[in-house]
This record gives sequence, structure tokens and C-alpha cells, in this order.
Amino acid sequence: MLSVSPPPSLPLRYHHNRHLIRHRNHRLHFAIRSSSTSSIQESVEEKTAREKNLLSSELYSATPFPSIKEAKRVVLVRHGQSTWNEEGRIQGSSDFSVLTKKGEGQAETSRQMLIDDSFDVCFSSPLIRSKRTAEIIWGSRKVNMITDSDLREIDLYSFQGLLKHEGKAKFGAAFRQWQIDAANFNIDGHFPVRELWGRARNCWNKILAHESRSVLVVAHNAVNQALVATAIGLGTEYFRILLQSNCGVSVLDFAPRVDGGDGSPCICLNRLNQTPDSPVAAGSSAGRKTCKRIILVSHGTTQRDTEATSLYSGTQPMNMLGIIQSQKTAELLLDQNVSTIVSSPKNACVEMATAISRVQEAADCLGADCVPRYVEMKQIQELDVRDILQLSNKDATEVPLLQPGFLNSFEDEALSALWEQSGKAWQSLLNELSDESKPEKIVVAVGDPAIHIALMGHCLNLTADWMGSFHLDAGSISVLDFPDGPTGRGTIRCINYTAHLGRWSIPITRSTIDGEEF
Repeated sequence: MLSVSPPPSLPLRYHHNRHLIRHRNHRLHFAIRSSSTSSIQESVEEKTAREKNLLSSELYSATPFPSIKEAKRVVLVRHGQSTWNEEGRIQGSSDFSVLTKKGEGQAETSRQMLIDDSFDVCFSSPLIRSKRTAEIIWGSRKVNMITDSDLREIDLYSFQGLLKHEGKAKFGAAFRQWQIDAANFNIDGHFPVRELWGRARNCWNKILAHESRSVLVVAHNAVNQALVATAIGLGTEYFRILLQSNCGVSVLDFAPRVDGGDGSPCICLNRLNQTPDSPVAAGSSAGRKTCKRIILVSHGTTQRDTEATSLYSGTQPMNMLGIIQSQKTAELLLDQNVSTIVSSPKNACVEMATAISRVQEAADCLGADCVPRYVEMKQIQELDVRDILQLSNKDATEVPLLQPGFLNSFEDEALSALWEQSGKAWQSLLNELSDESKPEKIVVAVGDPAIHIALMGHCLNLTADWMGSFHLDAGSISVLDFPDGPTGRGTIRCINYTAHLGRWSIPITRSTIDGEEF
């Protein structure tokens, strides 16, 4: 069982019993961030580019999503490895590649992980590699699959069928733009990424209109990126930022408006890129090798988590489930040579950090390394959010903790304070990562899910208003890669990964809304 931008548009926040929409001009605010403690002055070119992206975001946020009457969960799966993936050939929307043996195996692993999960319907791309993956995962379910041409992979026109070095030799500057500025990439008179974002919005209109509550969608790398991004209101500049691996699974929750009226639903990214293989295995980020990484680890479950008696449980020690979660997380991270573990000073966080450190330093005894490792342990106050979360309205406890969009129930004062403090914590993490004496460095940060959600927002250069668009569970990990170093743009390899918890992982189709199951 698996435990699961182009321009930002305006996500909807539910502030307890009132529906609150942030004004678009307030919403679309970005900051240029770096690991340096000194401020950076934007160049004219940077400012022009940023303003162009914000204008583009305005366009994407203008069209609301269809209203829904019941909660809906949508599970996105990318197809397994294809023959052209293996060859390094540019596929686009061509239909000449098929699944390799490895790809068939990945699809079968996904089928096993989802075998006990219930789905009402399956939407699939019509392309062979995706359709075959869908057939394997869908198995003997009696409901027919729906193929939708809008779910095909990105149209890359003259690029399609070329090996990457052939594309570079034949198209030169155009291929370079595809690599570094895909949102504005133009070929054969088309802007492929912009067209893809438009198709993704069309797909959501059809998926949300379908009479189903649990939906499986099997498609491709780029189109799944576009589906995730458009759902939470991110534009084309986020292409290649929200990674989608072969047979990676992403989960989105859609909830109807609290007031029962028509209008866009509340949308939360529950999980991103839950892969059949380890999310921390060696590999590239968006096609580039990464040497700098931050792994966000949410502390294990405490007694207060199970009793739901407090907005913040990190002050309590972990219960038996939390101890198991810490052990399994430490085992997952054993293959990573962790340089530094930074944690909140609160009990549950320190316990989780200590468990990871002990296993890291025993790597030679455990056969994971030929020499002992030394892990630097630090505690920083900026990761402690207890006092901030207690600023929230006491009525927020009526919203179950660690449910999708749980931060939407908090008072503005608490959210603003959380965002400000998380900015300081983010700067501290980037400073840790920027140690030039270590060309490869992995920093693990252990804290409460609320602070980690805010840290991901800073990584994506968003604002506080986006925090309700993400979800994390206790014991989960999220991986942030920096292929261009800590002063460059971060990519999100996965969010809320819990498959390493085994029997205690979070099932894909178990609804966490209103205690119902999909």
C-alpha cells in the first residue's frame, strides 16, 4: 500500500466557517531568496521577468474551477519507463515507444501498492506507454477506463524523436531555451508549455465534472506536472519544479465550498511523486545532477496526535507508533550520507533527529558505508512553532489536526507569524547547505508538519496564502533538491512520502476529510 509553476493562481482558503479569498494583488507576491544573509538587489532584467510571470499568473487565476458537491480525491500516476526513456530520446506526444521490462515491473509494483484501494473511474492518456500502465494498474476492475487526448504528453513538434544530443546540434539556441526557459520556449510557431497548461485546465474541468469521488489518472511526466501546478494555482514557470518520476504517484484533494454555494473548491496537494523506488535514491532533478539536498522529516506521532487535544504535539515524547516511524525513517535515510541534522528543540523532534543520527553513525556496522560517519546535530529555535500555533483561534481545534488544508483553519495572526518565523528557518537551512568545503551536502530538518509546509512555500517562492494548499503527515519525508546550488532554484522531488512506514503508511484512497473513505 503506497502512503500518499508558470504562474500562481489564487488558492481558496477556508477560515473556519467563513470563506476567505485573498485579493489577487496581495496574493501574487514573490521574493528573490538566496543563502546569503545579505539582501540581493534585483536587476532590471530579473524585475522585468518577475513582473511578466506575475502577469501570466493573473491570467491563469482568472478562470475558476468547476464547483463540486462532494469531496473528491484524484490520484495521478506517470507511466512506467518506456523504450524512449531508456534511450534518452525526446518523446513528446509521439506514440512510438512502449514500456520496457523495467517499466512493466514499475507498473506492476504500482498495481500491488494500489490493489486494495478503491477507485470509481480511471482516466488515461491514449498513448501506448500510458495506456498500458493504466491497464496494468487497473487490473480486473470492471469499470471501463476513459481515454482523453488532452492527457497526452506535451507536444514538442520538431523535437520529437530526436536524441537529446541531436536536438542540441540541430536546434542550438531553441534547445537551450527548452532547457533553461521552458515556459517561454517556442518551436514551429508554438509555445508547448503554455499549450500544455491550457490542456491541463481543460482536463480538470472534465475530471471534476465526472460523477465520481475517487479518480485514478494515468498520464505522463509533463502533463502530470501541469495538472498538479494548475490545481494549486501555479503557472508555467513551475515546469520541472514539481518532479514526476516513472510510476510516481501524486494525490490531490478537492473539497466543496464550506458555504455550499457554487465556485471553485478548496484544493490541497496531499502527496507528490510517491515512487515505487526510494525517493532519496541517487538520481537527477529535472535532468540535472543535484549535489545539495534538504530532507524535511516530520516528527513521529505523539500521544496528543492520537487524542487530538492540542494544536501542537511536538512538546510531547513520541508514542510507540512514533518510535516505529523514527526507526523506519532512519533506515530509509541510511543510504544517504547526511552531513547535518537540524531539529526543533522540542521532544518529539529531538527524538526523531537522534534516531536518524544513531543509524547514520552506525553506517559502517550496518554495511551501508566502509567508514564511520560523523553527523553534526543542531537545534534551532526557528523550527519550534508551538507558541505560534497556540495563537490560533481555539475553535480551530474543531478541524481535525493533520487533515488536508488544516492550516486554513488558523487565524491570520498565527499564519503570518508562522510564515515570518519559517522564513528565518529557511535562511538557516540554506546557510547550512552553502558550505563550500563540501561540494555534496545533505541537510535533514526535523520539525512539525506546519513549519515544513511553510518551508516548502519558501522553496517555491510563494506567499503565506499558499500554505493551506499543501499537506504533511506525521513521520513523512519531503525532499528538496538544489541542482544549481542553494542560491539557485529548488526543485521538489517528493512531498509527504510515507511508503517507507510499511504497514503504517497512509493508504492512497483513505479519505482524511470528514472521516469518510473514498
